[in-house]
Amino acid sequence: MFNKILVALDRSNMANQVFKQSLSLAKLTSANLMLVHVLSPEEEGSPEALIFPNIDYYPGWNEQSFRLYQENWEKFKTQGLEMLQSYSSQANTIGVNTEFSQSTGNPGKVICEIARVWNADLIIMGRRGLSGLTELFLGSISNYVLHHAPCSVHIIHLPVSVESSIE
Repeated sequence: MFNKILVALDRSNMANQVFKQSLSLAKLTSANLMLVHVLSPEEEGSPEALIFPNIDYYPGWNEQSFRLYQENWEKFKTQGLEMLQSYSSQANTIGVNTEFSQSTGNPGKVICEIARVWNADLIIMGRRGLSGLTELFLGSISNYVLHHAPCSVHIIHLPVSVESSIE
């Protein structure tokens, strides 16, 4: 049925649920997993570009603000890799062959490209639950992947009880 399942993970509350469901399906079908995390400024917990005023009249990036941003970005990258390593270790422990990849860029495009290159049979991902104007302005990663993926896509929604406890 499925030989290669790409699992798109982020730092949201639902990442653990996405991983658990992906792991169950991979175990059931003897599929390999590719865990993917895309570093993006829109992601929850992403460092914001801090702007400190320069001595000049115009505020902007100075050496101090740039260094602080770089340090925060490196910490953000390291935490992403630690998350992927933890999930990968859990999967490998129960006998599911797992690898992982962390990239930077537009999450929807990166997920679809990795799925194409890795020749995935299925992409499993969560949904942020945006609607209306918020989705119009911020876009929907899951919607992009649904329309551009080279394979089937399974979107996992948070149960209603979990959604209401997050707000």
